[in-house]
Amino acid sequence: MTPPFLLAVDQGTSSTKTIIFDRQGGIVAAATSDLASEYPRAGFVEQDPAEIHRSVVESVAACAALFRDRGESLSDLAACGISNQRETFLLWDRGGAPLCRAISWQCERSVAVCERLRAEGQSGEITSRTGLVLTPYFSGTKLLWLMENDPDIRRAVQDGNAFFGTVDTWLLHRLTGGKCYATDHTNASRTLLFNIDTLAWDTELLSRWGLSGLRLPAAHPSVHPFGETDFGGALPRALPIAAMIGDSHAAAFGEGCTRPGMAKVTIGTGSSVLVNVGGRRRVAGGGIVSTVCYSLPEGVQYALEGIIVSCAATIAWMRDQLGLFSDSAETETMARGAGDSQGVYVIPAFSGLGSPHWKMNLKASIHGLSFASSKNHVVRAALESIPYQIADVMEAIAASGGIAPAELRVDGGMTANSFVMQLLADIVPAPVITIGTANVSALGAAALAGLGAGVYRSIDDLGGLAQEKRRYGAGPDEAQAQRGYAGWKALLASLI
Repeated sequence: MTPPFLLAVDQGTSSTKTIIFDRQGGIVAAATSDLASEYPRAGFVEQDPAEIHRSVVESVAACAALFRDRGESLSDLAACGISNQRETFLLWDRGGAPLCRAISWQCERSVAVCERLRAEGQSGEITSRTGLVLTPYFSGTKLLWLMENDPDIRRAVQDGNAFFGTVDTWLLHRLTGGKCYATDHTNASRTLLFNIDTLAWDTELLSRWGLSGLRLPAAHPSVHPFGETDFGGALPRALPIAAMIGDSHAAAFGEGCTRPGMAKVTIGTGSSVLVNVGGRRRVAGGGIVSTVCYSLPEGVQYALEGIIVSCAATIAWMRDQLGLFSDSAETETMARGAGDSQGVYVIPAFSGLGSPHWKMNLKASIHGLSFASSKNHVVRAALESIPYQIADVMEAIAASGGIAPAELRVDGGMTANSFVMQLLADIVPAPVITIGTANVSALGAAALAGLGAGVYRSIDDLGGLAQEKRRYGAGPDEAQAQRGYAGWKALLASLI
């Protein structure tokens, strides 16, 4: 009998990937559809809700065609799992028509809202209830900005005619023809509206912020029967959606971080350093947030997380806006060609700095340039900013939660850059491990869907999916790396 296959949709900031995995976690077919962001004015980042949906349907159709071309039958697909960019949200009306553009997690429009709430003394209670830091990064304050700046949206919310959803909820609503209105605990926990202790929408905060009329989706475990879809006719029959989960949480699951103390970092447009802390929430501090790691019907796993706003986005900016190279794959050779950074540092605060600093009004900058500096030094400094930010977060997590992971599992496209991986291993106090795939979020979503569909009986069945591919330890340039990192910390201290 042909083993069942699992379809995963990984809806990200710049593209949607659809991947079909076999039972062993091997990729059978994969396709990608690009997705653009819009920048209507400084600090504002939006996406077209219809384009988000289009990118999903288009990538599923292309992946299904490749799967058939391999001689496989789409009837052997057991279930679908969806992972998604997390804090991006939108509102829609009873007929499913969007009331606004999708407001990106990168958007900074609510800086003033956060400052006002902080001045009112709400910051501590918000963190206590939601586990999150009061910052524009999370959805809730940008929703308040919409309420204060768009009378039509304010009226729709007050009249009970505005339906709120993160990207997973929007896609579920569209893919099921409006039949299903739900989210999972991980995505709900990123909104500033969800109590991560009770695992319910926080009625106190909603009432205080004038959001009692807001329609909110049912919040379920990440593994749950979320409905079914044929992805707009891309599949010959409707497929059960057996799991939904935020992309960084999906990556933690795909990396096998299912036990307390296990840590991963996803290096994508931004970055998420996430450490599993077990079945009880651990109070965070020092710019680190508490969140849901993942949830199953039998219980929740919590995590401590550090959030980095710009990682690969910095490299993309240097390629697209400065033209320093034509392909990001060139950057490793350029960095090594520089020899060292010669005191050049890139502070990648294009949308502010996230954990552990949370300086969202800080702007990106390049420091230490001289006539001896070349584009290679600037590119090297940009790459160095990625491990430096991760090391900042690892130190903050250790100080906040007393957790020192024995190893750091890394995923994302940047894992192909051995310069970045080695520098990371030189400055964090743990070996750096990759599992040889850039598609760990999709793998995690597929594994969770497999649990929901009965393809796997338990988490113990998933042990073979996340196999170590390469291990980086401290190398001969460790002392130089540590000096560079000390310079980074001194520079940041002078700026913030």
